[in-house]
Amino acid sequence: MKDLLNLKNKVAIVTGASSGIGYATAIRLAEAGCNVVLAARRIEKLNKLESKIKRMGVKVLTVQTDVTQKKDIENLVNMTVKKFGRIDILVNNAGVLDSQEFLSLEKDRLEKVIDTNLYSQVWLGQAVVKQMKKKKSGRIVNITSIAGFKSSSGLTAYNLSKAAIVMLTKNMALELGAFGIRVNGVAPGLIETEMTSGMIKDKKLLKSYLEKIPLNRTGNGTEMANVVLFLASDLSNYVTGETIIADGGWTIHL
Repeated sequence: MKDLLNLKNKVAIVTGASSGIGYATAIRLAEAGCNVVLAARRIEKLNKLESKIKRMGVKVLTVQTDVTQKKDIENLVNMTVKKFGRIDILVNNAGVLDSQEFLSLEKDRLEKVIDTNLYSQVWLGQAVVKQMKKKKSGRIVNITSIAGFKSSSGLTAYNLSKAAIVMLTKNMALELGAFGIRVNGVAPGLIETEMTSGMIKDKKLLKSYLEKIPLNRTGNGTEMANVVLFLASDLSNYVTGETIIADGGWTIHL
């Protein structure tokens, strides 16, 4: 079993690695022996994480990256290949949350959500796949959300961006399977991160959420990272095109 989870000498790019699920995922992959490329905008936080991961005995590369910028995506991939000569795993995790009701949608804010949550996964996926095709092997994990399956008032932009990722994952898997590349998704529920801190601090709001979750608690980044590790490892070798919902049972009735 340990061998199936062993990622020794593999190379993984993790976007949005400065906090939350991305941070936890980078650590979990490193614990499995994987060399990790940390990508995010907040370089100070990445540098602290880099120091922590180096102590685990694996190689690490930090690249300040704005995933909405194609030049940054190209730089990220080029620097990774220059240092490691390969890319085995991509975790598309970077994302933003913006609360806007449908009738109040503004073009600039809508485009920011789509650019960050959806287009970044398309453009980075394309760039990384060019490298994965050379060795006919690769694992891509797209982070979406239960917001891609259930609508919420005031989250139109976020909902549609996350729903699109679910279908993107299926299409990528369909087209890339012939090259030995598996593509899957993870749809977290209410996870304690910087993005959700406002909701979790609101005791009344949190109580209303927990009443809908059979496990009656929030999740954490490490629990999501465990799902990513499964999808990035040999344990899931015959799984592709799937999105695993990890929400404590919140969407069980959908």
